Amino acid sequence: MNEDKRRSILIVDDDQLVIQALTEILHPHYRIFVVRNGHEAVQKAKKLIPDVILLDIVMPEMDGYDVLTVLKSSDMTKEIPVIFITGLDDQESEEKALTLGAADYITKPLGSEIVKLRVLNQIKLLERLAIENDLHIVLKLQEELKFAKERAEHASRAKSEFLSRMSHEMLTPMNIITGISHLIIRQPEKALEHIDRIETASKSLLGMIHDVLDITDMEYGIFNLDETGFSVKKMIETAVEDNKQYLKAKKQKITSTVGQSIPDKLIGDEKRLLQVINCLFSNAIKFTPENGEIHLEAFMTGEETDTTTIQIEVTDNGEGIPKEQQKELFAIFEQVDGSNTREHGGIGLGLALSRCIVERMDGEIWVESEPGNGAKFTFTCKLKNP
Repeated sequence: MNEDKRRSILIVDDDQLVIQALTEILHPHYRIFVVRNGHEAVQKAKKLIPDVILLDIVMPEMDGYDVLTVLKSSDMTKEIPVIFITGLDDQESEEKALTLGAADYITKPLGSEIVKLRVLNQIKLLERLAIENDLHIVLKLQEELKFAKERAEHASRAKSEFLSRMSHEMLTPMNIITGISHLIIRQPEKALEHIDRIETASKSLLGMIHDVLDITDMEYGIFNLDETGFSVKKMIETAVEDNKQYLKAKKQKITSTVGQSIPDKLIGDEKRLLQVINCLFSNAIKFTPENGEIHLEAFMTGEETDTTTIQIEVTDNGEGIPKEQQKELFAIFEQVDGSNTREHGGIGLGLALSRCIVERMDGEIWVESEPGNGAKFTFTCKLKNP
């Protein structure tokens, strides 16, 4: 059986002669449905969703104005065009109908050509709106596809750039280890003179490997945190002490302030928090010139029954970061300058990992910076109370 693709018309009138006349006028071109009172009209309209409703005004119990008001108040039926078919041939009645949202107003006695044309006008309008809606959908899909394509291309470039950058960065400590190992083989008596450089290069290489493994765990959803009791103050002292060795070459100064309100002991992943702080210190040291200053400040921002919220800020007086590049800082595989000829090293995973760690601790991380005025990286985290 072929599907009837004709447009549908719902006739609402309590006069059988009017129903018969409208049916004879419209039946060859439309599917006709009929109800004889307002309550049935509302139910039928919601069930059928006709293309056009022809509605009488004067009906018992629920008149046409009330029916139109109910239809326009429902999301299901508010867009259906309603044409009043009525014997009320006065300006006040027509104005009320149009004010309530009627699409048209036809007075009795009915002229067949007038009814056909008025209904056809509403159908054409519906078809035009449908075409415009389809066009809007197509344009929106095209825009979404374009955006998705651009994002995919950007992600592909970022990953390729990352792999190149990672290979380049890993070669540096590997070359140091290999070169000094050959030197020690030839001159074993001078091994102690070179052991520090091997240790530094090994730690650098190991750190990169750990970052790559962490990112892999994060992308596969197996990045977990441990919970142990620790002192935030002592953790920060450890971070400051660990980074002092990197400050010597650039003659930089690092200081810290820990708020007295922070509890002596909290529960969380101390190792991962230390990882975030060391990442921020490393970036600050890298992008701050000689004789620059770096300061860490930690303080409590909130306390609940089970948790304490800590905020940590790392501020430097380095070169700063342009606004348009700040949003990419915490994205995986991204760097402000990702080329192998860039001035500063690193594989560009530290801040992405930091964001992951902080968010797993119900916190957030952000940056405030302007070119030439340094940068302040801030993060919050929630730690459990003992």
